[in-house]
Amino acid sequence: MFNTVQVAKEALVQDAFAGRPHLPIVDWITNGLGIVAVTFNHSWRQQRRFALHTLRNFGLGKKSIESRVLEESQYLIAEMLKEKGRSVNPHHIIQNALSNIICSIMFGDRFDYDDKRFEYFLKLLNENILLIGSAAVQIFNFAPFIKHFPGPHQKFKQNVNELSGFVRHEVEEHKKTLDPDSPRDFIDAYLLEIEKQKSNKDSTFHDENLVRSAADLFEAGSDSTATTIRWGLLFLIQNPDVQERCHEEIVQVLGYDRLPCMDDRDRLPYTLATVHEIQRCGNIVPFGLIHETIQPTNLHGYDIPQGTVVMANFTAILSNKENWKHPDTFNPENFLDENGHFSKPESFIPFSLGPRSCLGETLAKTELFLFITSLLQRIHFSWPPDAQPIDMDGIMGIVRYPQPFSIICCSRDTKK
Repeated sequence: MFNTVQVAKEALVQDAFAGRPHLPIVDWITNGLGIVAVTFNHSWRQQRRFALHTLRNFGLGKKSIESRVLEESQYLIAEMLKEKGRSVNPHHIIQNALSNIICSIMFGDRFDYDDKRFEYFLKLLNENILLIGSAAVQIFNFAPFIKHFPGPHQKFKQNVNELSGFVRHEVEEHKKTLDPDSPRDFIDAYLLEIEKQKSNKDSTFHDENLVRSAADLFEAGSDSTATTIRWGLLFLIQNPDVQERCHEEIVQVLGYDRLPCMDDRDRLPYTLATVHEIQRCGNIVPFGLIHETIQPTNLHGYDIPQGTVVMANFTAILSNKENWKHPDTFNPENFLDENGHFSKPESFIPFSLGPRSCLGETLAKTELFLFITSLLQRIHFSWPPDAQPIDMDGIMGIVRYPQPFSIICCSRDTKK
């Protein structure tokens, strides 16, 4: 377990620590395909390199992705304000909004918030993220023969098959309308890569890897950021002074009508600090994903054999008393210097580091800043009058979810 940022930084940047352990539950559902769960090998290298290159081509880090996020933020604001001050559970609409960004990159289109097929798809995704962290499914790793018997693991597998079916349907539809001269999205680009690599005997590009890689990117690219924003709403409601200070800063710089852009970050230091503090306190993946050494190595004078399972303790790193001014409370001052300028401590590594760092880091940073800033510009968030105290420990799966909650969304007075 890497409990300090210094040790985590030294280890995670090395290829030696970039493996994934053999987990029967993962093998059962992925067949060794995809990006997130496969070990450090030729297939993983090809798939990750292609994914990074293709995601950049379709807008990551460019103005085009900003415009997609901003467009979706306006749909989300309109949806939140539909209830006109009545209590609303924001879980689904936030999930849908974030999923639509990665959908537009992967599948070339977004889905309406009342699309029943897509709502069902997101429900399966949420179920599985909770299921894979449950004791019942983890037992599978110690007794994989139970795949022949009923139990929660069968529901998990069924959900994976249905999610894969959703992606497979999209792939088949894309094949019918593919224009080699004008790829529309990730699936088109991947289909063209399959064709291009046909004569390469070392190629790992084929339909099944496309389905698994697309599912990996979709799952990773929608749920984690949506979960962070849900935590953000909780922290902002529980800290109304922070919410008001962000709103005042945003309106002072942007007014009520100009949409934010990434270039505004320097002019919105308190809001930017709040976005980072939401990530720090949300701490949605407390121990990251499991790593395994792929060769014998040495760390801080200790010999570590090949095949050693290791993890980063992000909970300890993101709350270390030596590195944070206010380690145990929600306080954006953790990311501000004495002059009120944004300043990021070296212990802030929520996307991990090295070859296994989050593929979607650039996208997530864009989404978090633009969505949260847009919401705070236009909406005041508060508890319903009958709200019960919420357990801030959350629900643990692979991802740390907040407990279900409802909020009241009131439109800000745009005539001030």
